[in-house]
Order: sequence, then structure tokens, then C-alpha cells
Amino acid sequence: MFCFGNACRRLHVALGLILVTSSTLTPASATPSLVLNLDTQKVLYAEDAGDPWYPASTTKLMTALVTFEALANREVDLETSVVMSPWAMRQDSLKSGLKVGSVMTLQDALYAVLVGSANDVAVALAESVAGSEDAFAQRMNATAQRLGMTASHFVNANGLFKPTQQTSARDLAILASEVYLRYPQYRDVFATSKVFIDGAEIKSYNELLTRLPGTVGMKTGFVCSSGRNIVALTDRGGQRFMAVVLGATTGRERSERAAKLLTEAMTGELTPNGLQLNEIANDLHRQPENMRKRVCSSQSAAYEAQQNKRYPMGIGRNKSYLKAAVKHKSHSIRTWKATVGFSGPLPYPKPK
Repeated sequence: MFCFGNACRRLHVALGLILVTSSTLTPASATPSLVLNLDTQKVLYAEDAGDPWYPASTTKLMTALVTFEALANREVDLETSVVMSPWAMRQDSLKSGLKVGSVMTLQDALYAVLVGSANDVAVALAESVAGSEDAFAQRMNATAQRLGMTASHFVNANGLFKPTQQTSARDLAILASEVYLRYPQYRDVFATSKVFIDGAEIKSYNELLTRLPGTVGMKTGFVCSSGRNIVALTDRGGQRFMAVVLGATTGRERSERAAKLLTEAMTGELTPNGLQLNEIANDLHRQPENMRKRVCSSQSAAYEAQQNKRYPMGIGRNKSYLKAAVKHKSHSIRTWKATVGFSGPLPYPKPK
């Protein structure tokens, strides 16, 4: 291409504007998603399901599984005391509102972690099961390896951001399947949408529990680096389907995308694509995409607008896959105080 004088200068300016625009506005993205028949493990839909991703609080599904294994091995029981240690109370973001030395039963801790997503209680639970969060993380990784979760690595029990804490949609589906199918006695925890800790209400961020009939779990997650994640499970008429959506921009997008995928699975619009879950290949040669600039920066509004065009469900007159909210299923937790001189996670009897 040849240009001369002012025409050339105008062309260079125009090209420069194009380059600036393309480098500062992040394009709309179809982030990882997966739909699965829970019982047959047949995949109905998969998009980038083997891409590495930051798990955020979906990590707590592994925290639950390791705890269930400890219960099965009789290392602990549902009445084991979970004590809020100084380390547990230093955790960021979602918390129980408790103080150092507060105690609850292990059963109540599971509700606080899986319904209320309490980061402090997740660490206290890990300490009560394994003695320390580091020792608990070793169990998490051993379990992940045993299950063939080849893209997954864990360094904490609550999902707060660490660069090496990673998973994939495939791995989360494997994890959630193991939790739900192997330990049916704990399904009530995942179906609960609200907890009260000493009277203080904490609602689950899993909007599908109250707005998509048939939803029976399981877990959401959010840190800036991951965007909004969800593992959701429905059981309607004996047909059980799971959806995993990672990296959504807003709570609406996360809920609507998962609800749409599950609805299409339940109505037969999505059918098996020929793959079993374990046949999806994880991409082990790349790092997770960091969503921070997209969802927690000055670029967020522009990116959200782009994603709203890609996923308009529930906006204005666009069809919503969520129904009118139904009554919450709740669980009440009562705590008590450890004895004077508390210095670590020790067993304290629950008062009668």
C-alpha cells in the first residue's frame, strides 16, 4: 500500500487508533463450560473444558471430599470440634463473623463452608481434619491424583488466589461426581441455600438452588483472577445432569449460563457428543487465563458490556432461564467458646 502527504498521515493515525483499541479492549470470551450426564458420565457439551483455570471457592468441593474421606476412615466424626484458630481468622473475603476460639461441630462446619462459603471455617476444618492446612493440602493433591484430575493442584482449603492453585472444568466435573455419587449421605448440605451462624444469615451464591427447579447443588466461586465459577447439579425425574461454567463476568451471567445448559440437558436439546468425561484432554502446557483485568479493573465495564451481548439471557426482554425464587432451605449453626488459654485446633466438647 502506497500513500502520500496528508493522506498517508491520516492513514497512520487511523491504524494507530485501531491498534490502541484492539490492545486495550479485551474481546468477548466464551470461557470454559461443560455439561455432563452424571450417571453415565457422557459429555453433552464441552467448550475449552480442559483449559487450566483458577478454581476460587469451587476448591471447597475438594475440601469436602477430603473431609468425607476422613469421616469414612473414622479419623473424625460429625461431632468433632472445629476451632477457629488465629490462622483461620486471618483469611480474607467471605467469613463466618466468628472470633478466634469459637467452636462448632464438624457437621456445622461443612454447612458453613459449602453453603456460606466461609473461608475462615474452611481453614479451621482443614486444621481439625489433618492438623494443619498444609497437611490437608497434601491430602487434597493426593486425592486429585487418585481421581485423575491431571490439571489440578491445591495449596489451600478455601480457594483464595494462589498462582499454583489450578484446575479445569473437566477436573471439577470429576471431583463433583465423586463427591455426589460416593457420599450420598451428605447431599443435604449441597441442597441447602442458607445458613444461620449464631443467628447471622449467610446465603449461598448458588442462585440456581432457589431459581431452577430440580437443582440439588453444588458450589460457586469467585476471585478476580478466576471470574465467577459454578458447578451446578440438577436431579429432575431421575435424570441427573451437571454443568460447569468458569470465568463468568457477573452473577447473572454465571447463573443464566448454567441454567440454560442444564435446561437444555433436561429437555433433550443437548445430547451426548460421543465423549466420556475422562476422555476430555487437559491442556497441561499453558497457564490459566487471569481474569483480573476483565472483571476487577477499569476495563471491566467494557468487557461486561461485550459479555452481555454474548450472553443476554435475563437482560431486559431476553429470555431468562431462572424462575421465580422459591423458599430457601436453611441450616442453623450454634457455636461456643474454647476454654481459656486456647492456642490451637484441639477437641472441645459441645455443650449440652
